[in-house]
Amino acid sequence: MRVAVASDHAGLPLKRPIIDWLEGAGHEAVDFGTDSTEPVDYPDVIAPAARAVAAGDCRLGIVLGGSGTGEQIVANKIRGIRCVEATEPVTALLGREHNDANMLAMGARIIGTELALACVAAFVAGEFEGGRHVRRIEKIAELEAAGG
Repeated sequence: MRVAVASDHAGLPLKRPIIDWLEGAGHEAVDFGTDSTEPVDYPDVIAPAARAVAAGDCRLGIVLGGSGTGEQIVANKIRGIRCVEATEPVTALLGREHNDANMLAMGARIIGTELALACVAAFVAGEFEGGRHVRRIEKIAELEAAGG
């Protein structure tokens, strides 16, 4: 599976371990940057990754920052993206199973590498359950199409 990965300077400590984990698990990580600790405006790297997921070029996306909050907000501005912010694996998994989340946001100032990798593993392994959740996802899509 192709997975978009993007990070601002603050999320950089998590990016390489996540890419290595994805590739070790047989996935293709598509790196949207950054590769520097020099400050960067996170929308400049997060939006292209989210657009790749929305366009279907990547099946899932993982975006990283200091807290993960700004990255989640940016990703969710792209039509067709449902980005969940997680600090532990249960939230990452439920985001996939209940919300059909296609992107995961995390913060390197909030969680360490091992916990981030556990979140990635849960997120990638999760599958949308459908059922009662379909109606809710359709309502979200209607809100998005109507502009709020």
